[in-house]
Parts: sequence; C-alpha cells; structure tokens
Amino acid sequence: MHRKATPLLSICAFTFFPSVCAFVFFLGTPTSAYAQEGRGEGDDPSGPPPSIEDKTEGMQKIDGFMPLYWEESAGKMWMEISRWDTDLMHMVGVGAGLGSNDLGIDRGASGNSRAVRFNRVGPKVLMVQPNYRFRSSSTNPSEVEAVEDAFAPATLYGFTVAAVTGERVLVDLTDFLMQDVGNYGRRMRPGTYRVEPSRSAIYMPMTMGFPENTEIEVSLTFVLQPGATGGGGGFGGGGDADGFQGVGDVAASADAPTIRLHHSFIELPELGTYEPRIYDPRAGFGGSTYQDYSAPLGEPMTMRFIRRHRLEKRNPSQAVSEPVEPIVYYLDPGTPEPIRSALLEGAACR
Repeated sequence: MHRKATPLLSICAFTFFPSVCAFVFFLGTPTSAYAQEGRGEGDDPSGPPPSIEDKTEGMQKIDGFMPLYWEESAGKMWMEISRWDTDLMHMVGVGAGLGSNDLGIDRGASGNSRAVRFNRVGPKVLMVQPNYRFRSSSTNPSEVEAVEDAFAPATLYGFTVAAVTGERVLVDLTDFLMQDVGNYGRRMRPGTYRVEPSRSAIYMPMTMGFPENTEIEVSLTFVLQPGATGGGGGFGGGGDADGFQGVGDVAASADAPTIRLHHSFIELPELGTYEPRIYDPRAGFGGSTYQDYSAPLGEPMTMRFIRRHRLEKRNPSQAVSEPVEPIVYYLDPGTPEPIRSALLEGAACR
C-alpha cells in the first residue's frame, strides 16, 4: 500500500487519514461552511481555457492521487481532477490545535469524513456529497434512481475550470481550503470568530501526494469580531467561576488564534470487495445505519452494520492467518518517556 499517514499524532487521538481499507466509515451530513462557490478563474472567461501544461508552467507539481500545483508567487494551490462521477473520501482533521482546554480543538483530532464526487457541468466543477442515508437495494435502475431523486444530495463547493487537457481539468483549490470546514470558529468562546483569509495560508510542510491519497494542510487564523471579548474573565483569560477555559486561556492572543486544518482526498476501495457485518448491540462495536426503501414489505427499512477494521485473511483456509493488509497505528514521536513506552506496550497488548 502506498497510502501514508503522518506520525505526528498521539496514539490516543483519532488519526485524520487512516487507511480506508481498514474501516467502514460513517458518511455524515454536510457542514454549512462547505456550501459556498469557488472563485477560481481561467485566463480568459470569453475564450477556451488553456492547457494544464501551459497554465501550470513554473509551478511546483505535487503528484499523487489528485495532482496538486503550488503557485508560490500567488500563494495559490491548484488541483487537477480527472476522476468524474466517482466516489472518493474527503476527510478533515486538526493538524495543529488551539490548546488543551474545554473547547475540544485538539491537535490530531479527526473531524468530518464524507464520500464526495466531482461533476463537471460546462465551465463549472461541482463537489457533491451523495445522500447515502437513504438508498435502494433494488436491481431495478429506475427504482434506485427514484430513491436518489427523492432525497437531496449536498453540493459542497463549486469551482471554475481554469485549464483543460483532455479529460483532465485544473481548478483553483485555494478558496475552498481557506474555509472553516469543521465550523471550529463556532466552538471558540467567548465571542464570535471568523476566518481571516489575509492571515491564512497553505502549510506546505504537510502538503503531500501519494498514489492513493492526497494530503493538504492549511494555516487558518480566526479573528475575534468587534464587540466580543475573547480574553480576561468569562470564558477567556483566567476561565469562569466553574473553571471553564476559553480561547484566551490557551492561545497566544484571544484576538487572533491560528490553528491548522488538514484535508485528505483518499481513493476508496473497489465496490464488491468488502463484506459488511450486521450490527449486533452485544458485539460492543458502534454501528452505521441507512434506510433501504427497497426492503420487502413487513421487513425493517433500517439497515445496521458495525464499523470495524477491514481485515482479510492471507490464507482463508486457516483458522488464524496473517492479514492481507495489517492495521497500522502511529505513535507521536514527540511523546516523552515513560509515557511513550507505556503507550507502545498498551497498544501491543503485551
């Protein structure tokens, strides 16, 4: 496997780009911060767009699952899209957090994960989240289409085609990345915080490409809006009477805390290669559910499956076998001793 996860995460925290072969994941509802339209532009809106090769001349290419092009002079990140109407996973997590307090914006915390697909309509490229909460298991395509049309998907973002080479399209990803995708600003208290684009930028040290996943990190600065108080009393400064700590207790300044968000675009396994397991509350695993509108009359419409590691035997005939692909955990290299040894020993169940 070529997919890579950064080791800069505590083993106690959820990694924000695990191997998708390892998990059956929950496809969540869209976040409001997504629902904006991109403002990428081609060289000449009235004429045909240039080729990707011409448009990206002089840019730094980061090859991988979704090729990236870094335009350092403009501070822009461009992305090449060639996988149309095909599901892939988009995940967001916290690369560098606000601080250890009650707000929960912690380094290494996982955020939203969802299946998305890219659709091209003329000069636009739409990033769409299908609605997998409502499905049809029917073999009748018309019945499947009827259920899809009955429950709305979410168009998370709209890009403008900037360059074209064959079926490959280039879009400006910068404005999409400069959003508060996880609505972290809403968690910051007291007061109201919003992302300030002039103080935000792509974080290149953690922006990488691999054959099965593309990783992008951005530094986002949240600015306290006028009329609000971010430090000193209340939820800021020294905390309130109950000891609740806010932005001012952990950030260098309550007026402009800066965190880093990490985006992952990950290839999904081929359909039909995984057999889900029916959920049983006695198993002790969490479950994911959806409504099957093609369930036989008198049968439950709610389908429940457990979320579990995707482990497959290398030798199916053996009672116990080495896995085809093992589950790999990463321990933060910054973990001090003796905590480091204790975490490794506990994770290994020695």
